[in-house]
Amino acid sequence: MTATRVKVTIRCNSCGEKFVLRGRRDRGRIDTGFKMCICSNVEDFAIEEMA
Repeated sequence: MTATRVKVTIRCNSCGEKFVLRGRRDRGRIDTGFKMCICSNVEDFAIEEMA
C-alpha cells in the first residue's frame, strides 16, 4: 500500500505563525516532517488537513 499525499495547515497557538505543508498519510497518521515553530514551540499546534 502506498502513502497518499495530503496538504496540511499547521498554526502555532503560541505566536500565530501559519505553515502550509505537504505530507503523507500512512496508516491513519500524517507525517510532514514538521518539528518546531520559529518561536521554539514544539507541542502547541492546530493541525488541519486541507481538501
